[in-house]
Amino acid sequence: MTHSQPPLDLSPKVSDEVRKTTCYMCACRCGINVHMKKGKVAYIEGNRDHPVNRGVLCAKGSAGIMQHNSPARLRNPMKRVGPRGSGEFEAISWKEALQIATDWLAPLRREAPEKLAFFTGRDQSQSFTGYWAQQFGTPNYAAHGGFCSVNMATAGIYTMGGAFWEFGQPDWDHTKLFMLFGVAEDHDSNPIKMGLAKLKKRGARVIGVNPIRTGYNAIADDWVGITPGTDGLFILSLIHCLMKAGKIDLDYLARYTDAPVLLNSDPRSPDYGLQMQDEDGKALVIDRTTGKLTPFDQPGVRPDLAATYRSAGVTHRPVFHQMAEQYLGEDYTPEAVADRCGIPAPRIRAIASELARVAFDEAFELDHAWTDFRGEHHKTMTGRPVSFHAMRGISAHANGFQTARALHVLQIILGTVEVPGGFRFKPPYPKPATAHPKPHCKVTPGAPLDGPHLGFVQGPEDLALEPDGSPTRIDKAFTWENPMSAHGLMHMVISNAHAGDPYKIDTLFMYMANMSWNSSMNPGGVMEMLTDTDESGDYVIPRIIYSDAYSSEMVAYADLILPDTTYLERHDCISLLDRPISEADAAADAIRWPVVQPNRDVRGFQSALCDLGAKLGLPGFVNDDGSQKYKDYADYITHHERRPGVGPLAGFRGKDGTKAGRGEANPEQIDCYIENGGFFVNHIPDGARYYKPWNAAYQDWAVGMSLYDSPQPYLFSLYAEPLRRFQLAAEGHGDRQPPDHLRERIKQTMTPLPSWYESDPHGTQGYDIHALTQRPMAMYHSWGGQNAWLRQLHGHNPLYLPTALMREKGLHDGDWARVSSPHGEITVPVKEMAALNPKTVWTWNAIGKRKGAWALEKDAPEVTKGFLLNHLIHELLPAKGDGLRWANSDPITGQAAWFDLKVKIEKTDAPAESKPQIPPQRSPVPPPPKDIAWKVGK
Repeated sequence: MTHSQPPLDLSPKVSDEVRKTTCYMCACRCGINVHMKKGKVAYIEGNRDHPVNRGVLCAKGSAGIMQHNSPARLRNPMKRVGPRGSGEFEAISWKEALQIATDWLAPLRREAPEKLAFFTGRDQSQSFTGYWAQQFGTPNYAAHGGFCSVNMATAGIYTMGGAFWEFGQPDWDHTKLFMLFGVAEDHDSNPIKMGLAKLKKRGARVIGVNPIRTGYNAIADDWVGITPGTDGLFILSLIHCLMKAGKIDLDYLARYTDAPVLLNSDPRSPDYGLQMQDEDGKALVIDRTTGKLTPFDQPGVRPDLAATYRSAGVTHRPVFHQMAEQYLGEDYTPEAVADRCGIPAPRIRAIASELARVAFDEAFELDHAWTDFRGEHHKTMTGRPVSFHAMRGISAHANGFQTARALHVLQIILGTVEVPGGFRFKPPYPKPATAHPKPHCKVTPGAPLDGPHLGFVQGPEDLALEPDGSPTRIDKAFTWENPMSAHGLMHMVISNAHAGDPYKIDTLFMYMANMSWNSSMNPGGVMEMLTDTDESGDYVIPRIIYSDAYSSEMVAYADLILPDTTYLERHDCISLLDRPISEADAAADAIRWPVVQPNRDVRGFQSALCDLGAKLGLPGFVNDDGSQKYKDYADYITHHERRPGVGPLAGFRGKDGTKAGRGEANPEQIDCYIENGGFFVNHIPDGARYYKPWNAAYQDWAVGMSLYDSPQPYLFSLYAEPLRRFQLAAEGHGDRQPPDHLRERIKQTMTPLPSWYESDPHGTQGYDIHALTQRPMAMYHSWGGQNAWLRQLHGHNPLYLPTALMREKGLHDGDWARVSSPHGEITVPVKEMAALNPKTVWTWNAIGKRKGAWALEKDAPEVTKGFLLNHLIHELLPAKGDGLRWANSDPITGQAAWFDLKVKIEKTDAPAESKPQIPPQRSPVPPPPKDIAWKVGK
């Protein structure tokens, strides 16, 4: 009997049409092909032409179909009819919703704009939302960066003009040694996976530094299971070893950094520790050739790393002298730090040796001629094939800012930033801190704020303080408590507003910020604050407006709901003014557009803001005759100009769509993006792709692209002078002085050269286990919790314990444990994990959900077994007995110190469900269907 192959259709028709847009399932912003059949989404795949992912797509991206069809989607605007928190709402029209919002907000704008606190979550449109808040006139605006990764971003900008991920990337094609610190699996996941694949294929070495060995660390050649909060100490020990061995790039330090810049070294001087500058404010160095004092950027100058200069009885010494004194001391020897870091001294020395060997012994040259900012012509580019990457793991500690700065200094002394094989900036970076705006806070009733809310302070004179010294902002950003809080302190908004510290607000307006659950420290306390009433029975926070696409835990606490669309039903702008999709070799931005129309009464939040801005008569949102200026967000994207010729999108500008970077508004611009796959790319010329801060060709290209208005070459700041200015104030110099109770903290933490200090907060005695969360690759924050496909990967989360701790506590897989902190306790299932720092436990982030939220079944595993560590964390540090409210934040930037949590663990009997169990909330959306399936056509 002969075998016959049954007929198979090996190329079935997947779709009738393919629509190309940008993914929204995490912050990668990958390009996707959305296959349509019969007008519905049938299939999502990666766009092979897209600069971010080049066709690669993760489980989250493919599962966007289920996000789009989620039963948790909100259906219509709603106003609260029951008690706040009850989830009892009445459906209303958009006309009524916008009128309610206008009636609440118009009096505030006329009389006290600061009484509006407008804070947004992970919306990726902060350029627009910030502009709206500025036109309203409130100083109280920020986004989620203050509780996410402001330490990383701010430390990078103050040190070298950019940082990791959205600011830059490793040179994947030339790196031979890649070292990553504290990188979660969901951030930038597709580009990192693609890059790691390149490294593995070429035989490059990967070192992962993380208390937890999962994801990227699991495939690292060398895993360093560091004790949480000690990364900075470990990095400074590496710097010690490299400097002591002389394995640093002296030529690079002299040419491109402030290492040769002269500092006042007289402790009696009010300028002690400040740069010596000329009349134009340019830093001064000694020229090795002439021995004379000269500005750093003069043609032909060869800055001297060793020479000193004496003037008016004061000796001025180069920054490099300060570095040698600070980092060659005994405090940073491997033997001195090993026990605290959990890394043996020989291993620290071996890693330092390997960094040096690859950086210098495997250095190479690229045959690319270039001219630097001093006019010197170079025939080649020196490559140092060592690169680094880091994210929230080192950032979310009270010492995270200085730790991130230390990592940047480590890169710089090896000469591996903006060179072949090293770390490379993505346009619009590099930009030094001085090229960014300073924060603005002048409130004028009935008028816009005097400038952008967020920025980079250069000294005490830039703080957001009232004449009496009290904070101008509700979150206390840019105050002596956290002077350099470039992203604000979103985690402190509700707590401060409830306490009336520094003042009461009238309306809390939030977008996509799940502050009653996983986005908040102390969710139980926050829920009480949101529902608390005063002696007259009125809510302490009088009004709450909230916008979200889904029935999240926060929805129940709003008085007015403005329902957002899903990402496949909206316009979005991934802009060079905000968080673009650039690569190191090109400037790039992108759009989202409605590949399908909503089947519910919802609007994209940005479009709703255009409508609300017009009803409020906000300048910038109305024409001279008072009519609405932008009919929706797409109209804003197309026609808004931040300055002449510069708008949200850089591509296809000009009336004929042929200009890039600068040009008149093009009415067909969005259509041009759609035809091009949803993105625009402009490549950097070959000779301009490295040495960007100092490369004249890059600077000229950047001006043409409107990244700068004129060339902006600068030196990397190993020594961050703004920090020294705050120290000087704490020492009693200057007109603007800190409160006495903060003087010592400022002097200790705000060191101009990176330092390390213990981040273990007061009041944790007896709690000796570090507790962390980590985001899984298949989930992004809490967004996937209602996604039928992704829930199959992470339906609930155990607490992972190291082997020795499991044995000590008599625990086995599936047992339950009571986990407590100074703030609270939870009861959760546990599992053993060997590849874990012995002093650390961890769990997946944001898997646990509250009953009634997200249209989940009442016995869903997310609500019966899932849990949050958030219940153990508080936005305030334990009381010190001084009557003050001390934020659980980095004292420099105000970043939430999520990862400073310490706990104790006890075995307990298994409860029916994980604890605490918050009573169910009523959902404004129908119960979920019994089965969720999605199939389009045959």
